[in-house]
Amino acid sequence: MAEHERDDGRARPGNAAIVGAVLLVVGPLVLLAVLRLRPELDVRWDSEPAHFWLVLIAAGIAGTLGYTVTEAARRRHDARLLLVSLAFITAAGFLGLHALATPGVLVGPNAGFELATPIGLVLASGFAAASGSELTAERSRWVVARARALLWGLLAVIVAWAVLSLAELPPLDQPVPDEALATWQLIFVAFGVVGYTIGGWGYARLYRRRGAPIVLSFAVAFALLAVTLVVVAFAINWQLTWWEWHVSMLAAFALIAHGARREWHEERFSPLYLEQTLEGTTEASILFADLESFTPYSERTEPREVRRMLDGYFSQLIPLLRDHGGDVHQLIGDAVMVVFNKHGHQPDHARLAAHAALAFQVRATAIADGHPDWPRFRVGVNSGEIAAGVVGNRGHRKHDVIGDTVNLAARLESLAPVGGVLIGEGTHADLPDGTVVEPLPPLQVKGKARPVTAFALHDLPS
Repeated sequence: MAEHERDDGRARPGNAAIVGAVLLVVGPLVLLAVLRLRPELDVRWDSEPAHFWLVLIAAGIAGTLGYTVTEAARRRHDARLLLVSLAFITAAGFLGLHALATPGVLVGPNAGFELATPIGLVLASGFAAASGSELTAERSRWVVARARALLWGLLAVIVAWAVLSLAELPPLDQPVPDEALATWQLIFVAFGVVGYTIGGWGYARLYRRRGAPIVLSFAVAFALLAVTLVVVAFAINWQLTWWEWHVSMLAAFALIAHGARREWHEERFSPLYLEQTLEGTTEASILFADLESFTPYSERTEPREVRRMLDGYFSQLIPLLRDHGGDVHQLIGDAVMVVFNKHGHQPDHARLAAHAALAFQVRATAIADGHPDWPRFRVGVNSGEIAAGVVGNRGHRKHDVIGDTVNLAARLESLAPVGGVLIGEGTHADLPDGTVVEPLPPLQVKGKARPVTAFALHDLPS
């Protein structure tokens, strides 16, 4: 695929790739028109194994995409990724049911299972259309907050369809005709065509702004799925038109998988992020923890014992930080950096960070009590505005947090007493009444022109 470089260093598909994408979408429609005009060319091919494996492979690709995109959506709290992952999961679930309707497989011919693929594709089109829109930060948080409910609701729909199909309840009690869908089925398919068209157009507009190849893959794939449903409406079972929509459906999912595979493994789906995920600011609290005298300890200790010491600490401390609502941003040697309210969903982030810092030191002290030679932790917490977004280009990128708030949190940690917690003025201002702190003399901090106010944190109301 020919590519051009954007000003920001990211590769952008060239004209040949775009022409190829157009042909990929238009080709199935042209083939359908030819086969409808020349019915003698619409030959029949009965191959149950080919059908089973074709559908199963498509379901496997869609399911894998659903899982990987769901994980990315969970890490970044991005509603667009969540919605598109639900589209993949919907398609995968119904495709799996359709594969079971292959003669000679577990279920065999069944009206509900035979219709499962178009039904699943139509339901998925709703999520595809929604994902193509530019959600506001508030709506994105609303969607992400209901991620679990949406996923379980979706799985319930798939299970319900399987039960209704096996029970052969109306309207799934009649065999699927070979040459035409029922009126209600055609209307349903039309909704799917509209949904994928809206989704594809949304990603086409996103591609014009960002120029990332993976965004073009989504735009083309959704357009291809819209075409797939058009072909479904005119296909005759087991004839070339019928095989055509199966193949075009598989091609759509394979195209997205190929586009994702070509992206840098870190933040693979970042070109799809909503604007506020890609680059935004928020009020947050940053926690840094670091081992005092780690370098001298490493110098006199065998590397194997150093690793055992770190494992002894972090195997318990990292889960503790997550349980307290922290996003463990990075772990570098003996230091850990944790962000609270990175995605704007924790208005009480200062209190959460302070509680986590105290609990961290209590647990770390308990761990170290059995190892008097182990170094001990210092902890610093600071609250304020941060910039959170993707840094880097197609060759290497990561989602990072940047700003003076972050830098000061690291400086406070370096000045904190061993076993203690030092907090900045921003954190102190947001803590509840009853917090026990010890004001410190103004601190001269490296990189700051003026002394900073800090407090030793001793206790918080529960």
